[in-house]
Amino acid sequence: MSWQPALRVVAARLVDAGVPDAMRDARLLLAHALGIGADRLTLHIGDAVVPEVAARFQALVAARAARAPLSHLTGQRLFWGRSFRVTPDVLDPRPETETLVALALADPFARVLDLGTGTGAILLSLLADRPGATGVGADVSAAALAVAQGNAQALGLAGRAQFVQSDWCADVQGRFDLIVSNPPYIALAEMAGLSPEVRDHEPHLALTDGGDGLAAYRAIAAQAPAHLAPGGRLIVEIGAGQGPDVAAILTQAGFGAVAIHPDLDGRDRLVAARAR
Repeated sequence: MSWQPALRVVAARLVDAGVPDAMRDARLLLAHALGIGADRLTLHIGDAVVPEVAARFQALVAARAARAPLSHLTGQRLFWGRSFRVTPDVLDPRPETETLVALALADPFARVLDLGTGTGAILLSLLADRPGATGVGADVSAAALAVAQGNAQALGLAGRAQFVQSDWCADVQGRFDLIVSNPPYIALAEMAGLSPEVRDHEPHLALTDGGDGLAAYRAIAAQAPAHLAPGGRLIVEIGAGQGPDVAAILTQAGFGAVAIHPDLDGRDRLVAARAR
């Protein structure tokens, strides 16, 4: 038997498990089991099934059917055109967060701080597209910082990216002309409604503050001004419906030019502001 019928059987199993886009995931898992790029799977789909590869494939499929995130199984996630290592210790970078990168790159910056850096995807994407810039990624999780450091090394950016264990700005030194953050913004009451991939497998520390979902913005609004250069920018990602609340928090903290920005689907996704 070749991989083609095996792939159809697996896709049907994932559909039954409620996995969205089951055939895509089945193809990606098979490519991972075969040790090839997904773009080369078509060249091997007619090959005879190899028992040891089939065993790896079935183990991956079983985990995905149990709703383990695809990125945790393959260990990788594409973000802003680059591949980032992902583990259960970090938030899986979302495509919508690329909106933050795009807005940050719309104006020049030389020094950037990423609060709650996780994989380092935001910080490293910014540095990769701004060859003269340097930056700091801060995270309270030592395990997340290890992932971010590894991604920096893999992308050849370790010389321009520094990582520090810090509860928001508590242990950050210096000033920056850009501060970015995708903080935990999900309210505790909303956690039960998340997909199993997120609710059961991603670090809750990166998802929720255990309260109303606004605690991180209050902390950032209070601490960021001491680390922003005059006129420096602050850009934060927000959850659904949080735009007015976050904008009010930043305005009350003394920021100027506070504005809410949508993502490509038209949903409020970011709040940007400038230090006075």
